Amino acid sequence: MILVGLGANLPTQRGGPQATLAAALEALECEAVHVLARSRWYRSAPVPASDQPWYVNAVASVATAHPPVALLRLLHSVEARFGRQRRARNEARPLDLDLLDYDGLVLEQDGLVLPHPRLHERAFVLLPLAEIAPDWRHPRLGKTVAELIAALPADAAAEPIPPE
Repeated sequence: MILVGLGANLPTQRGGPQATLAAALEALECEAVHVLARSRWYRSAPVPASDQPWYVNAVASVATAHPPVALLRLLHSVEARFGRQRRARNEARPLDLDLLDYDGLVLEQDGLVLPHPRLHERAFVLLPLAEIAPDWRHPRLGKTVAELIAALPADAAAEPIPPE
């Protein structure tokens, strides 16, 4: 199972964050990254807390023949096509695509760390992940997604966005 986290909090020429994320999934399909499942859209506050707009987030399960490092580079390429510039950590962004897990690999190579090093700390990743992969287990920690959600601090939150 290959898991990709999606996030955005700035509009693009494709529209608001939700429209941008949907367009990004279509762009990935054109690059031989096939979306098998996608969680609902979630709304979450910026981390760390700031005056940035709130984020729209989701998690997708994908299938691809791209190996992990090549997939990460492809995700960054799609981000750049959507206007992402990597200047500062935790800045507002039109698109954020994170490679969360790649078939349970534990890997540190060419700037890629698998599983994603902070996914277990983020409600906006864990809650949508639980929707599409309720049996997923963290490859390093050995904990289930439900155990990771239960361990989140009380102020960690993400709420599903009602369908339009």
